[in-house]
Amino acid sequence: MKKWLGWFANSTEKGCYYELQAEQFLIRQGLTPVARNFRCRFGEIDLIMKLGETIVFVEVKYRAEKQFGGAIHSLTPQKMQRIRRTIAFYCQSNHLSQRALRIDFVAIDGEQEFHWIKNIY
Repeated sequence: MKKWLGWFANSTEKGCYYELQAEQFLIRQGLTPVARNFRCRFGEIDLIMKLGETIVFVEVKYRAEKQFGGAIHSLTPQKMQRIRRTIAFYCQSNHLSQRALRIDFVAIDGEQEFHWIKNIY
């Protein structure tokens, strides 16, 4: 049975919508967009932003409800490992080995409850 996704056509469309919401939230916090949905054989980075000279890699998770801890509890060790490998590939491909880097997490619960966790790893 298909899960109803509200006015979104599919889960990919829903993910793109909330990633855009997170990007707009981060722009209001002073970050500058660099890339969105970077993909390679290791995984995907939802958002790549810049704050000063620091490159900020952002994982975005949305949950409609806070059951089981909400979006903030959805980041698993396996997902973090994929994110780190993807970041390493991105940095190598873009000659960023000497740049300051950090990984942030934006959890969105409900319609607009944002939780921005900086430097999660």
